[in-house]
Amino acid sequence: MSRVILLDIEGTVSPLAFVHEVMFPYARLRLASFLAARWHTPEVLATVRQMARDAGYASFAEWCPPSAKPEVFAAEEALKLMDADIKATGLKMLQGLIWEQGFHDGALRSTLFDDVPAALQAWHTDGHDLRIYSSGSVHAQKLFFAHTEAGDLTPLFSAYYDTTIGSKREAESYRRIAADGQTTAADILFISDVVAELDAARSAGMDTRLAIRPGNVPPPAHDHATVHTFADIPVSGLQRCADPIETLPQSLA
Repeated sequence: MSRVILLDIEGTVSPLAFVHEVMFPYARLRLASFLAARWHTPEVLATVRQMARDAGYASFAEWCPPSAKPEVFAAEEALKLMDADIKATGLKMLQGLIWEQGFHDGALRSTLFDDVPAALQAWHTDGHDLRIYSSGSVHAQKLFFAHTEAGDLTPLFSAYYDTTIGSKREAESYRRIAADGQTTAADILFISDVVAELDAARSAGMDTRLAIRPGNVPPPAHDHATVHTFADIPVSGLQRCADPIETLPQSLA
């Protein structure tokens, strides 16, 4: 019974296999060459500075050993984070930069569960406010939805959030999202395949649904309502958005 629908991506709107077997390998294979070719560009320098902060250092210069070649060191550290499945902000920024070229040249095309495009369109048409919260960077999220097999779906969404707003497993992150949308947490339905994320969202006051999708990891014991397809959440069962809600502040974009 929510006017805002907040969605996770991986395992919720898109199969885990697409992310883990297509997108991650694509970025991994191109990490070293991308950093070597783009090292001095502002976006890459900003990304490696964030990686250094994620690692607990004040600057990249402090993080990188004097004897190391900076772009090689950054690539090696990024691979370590990927191997450990660490959802660090800097790594996600870097992956987004690499994926950008793949989406633009057609090498990547986002795969969605079959029920997703029609449900998103129906919710949007009925006046609901659709938003995304993923560990992937906002840049990567926009690329993902702009280049799906169903076409460009970005006009359906009003805002995107990543880990710059906070961890997906902390209730405060969801309070910030509600505040950004100028609404209350009780007006938001959050759908994810991760129980710990849903626990945090519910602690903040949100309604929650656990996505049970083909290929997802079996969830631990929980007491969240579940959905197997978005058709399980009919348009008529949602409270219509009454007022426009502002988009993500530029500082978080």
